[in-house]
Amino acid sequence: MKEIGLGLIGTGFMGKTHAFAYRAVAAIFPEVLRPRLAVVADVDAAGAQRAASQLGFARATDDWQSLVTDPTVDIVSITTPNILHREMALAALAAGKHVHCEKPIAPNAADARVMLEAAEAAGVVTQVGYQYIHNPLLALARDMVAANELGDVVSFRGIHAEDYMADPDSPYSWRLDPSGGGGVVADLGSHIIGLARFILGPITEVNADLETVVKTRPVAPGATERRKVEVDDIARLTVRFARGCSGSIEASWVATGRKMQLGFELVGTRGSLAFTQERLNELLYYRAGGNARHAGYVRIEAGPQHAPYGYFCVAPGHQLGHNDLKTIEVAQFLQALAGGPENRPDFREAWEIQKVVDTAIRSSRERAWLTIS
Repeated sequence: MKEIGLGLIGTGFMGKTHAFAYRAVAAIFPEVLRPRLAVVADVDAAGAQRAASQLGFARATDDWQSLVTDPTVDIVSITTPNILHREMALAALAAGKHVHCEKPIAPNAADARVMLEAAEAAGVVTQVGYQYIHNPLLALARDMVAANELGDVVSFRGIHAEDYMADPDSPYSWRLDPSGGGGVVADLGSHIIGLARFILGPITEVNADLETVVKTRPVAPGATERRKVEVDDIARLTVRFARGCSGSIEASWVATGRKMQLGFELVGTRGSLAFTQERLNELLYYRAGGNARHAGYVRIEAGPQHAPYGYFCVAPGHQLGHNDLKTIEVAQFLQALAGGPENRPDFREAWEIQKVVDTAIRSSRERAWLTIS
């Protein structure tokens, strides 16, 4: 199988997740291009070298521009803070590289559109890191909706809640810098917005309430000086979908006790579905109209019948994990690079998600229903 060179920018949480996925993908999906880990970049040269040694990259650098222009690199994987995505992606696109960028794609929809147009003009393939929608059970949920197995969808309730910013003494960081875009509405909200779009299609209108719970944070770990917080900690959105139904979407990074509550309840006239990433190998399905004596939700458990689960394990109920979802994302990206089916979400879908985020921020400021432009 043909090799393709990977250049990874960023060695933090998502940088490692990308590296793990690119290392694993060829063994799990034998028909895809075989990634060659060419270069890894980090702002700290020593950190980049440690990552190269640990993760198996041929070269390390503290100069991301040299990575982008390296002739051994065909894919540039960007896992840096949001505010850096545009500059790095545009440089990679100008060099003719395919781009795999973490979410949110940019601080705002205007920047996302510039990136989208540059990618389409360059004729390259793009991928954005919304790995959770690559869960085989969410594909099943989308297929059930499309096949009308739930009847007419009447409501959607979605949430993405975690607690990594719940401590008021957690220091100010790049996540709180308003120049990088919204707060939790962008960081976690983009995931549940993208999931809602994945299952139900476009969102057309939004009425949002964004709240800053922790008003100030230490300027550095252990510091007594505090800095004002200007982005949201909790986002509550009421939305309307192009298909005709409405729903609610909530995001919070101050949800004490929650580590990964990405989930939804979807109600139709003939049935309903419920899912949470806290039990990501289970989808609950209620079918209306049965015998009332034993009516209730049925637990659908992930197994080889839900492709591509079978690539990972031949036995049902043995479960996929977070890094497996990223590996599925990478596999679909590599298949698209080889001329296979079009992958999603690409820069265009990420732009659509960012438009919803931007509109929610404006809606909260103006206290009004707004149409997604």
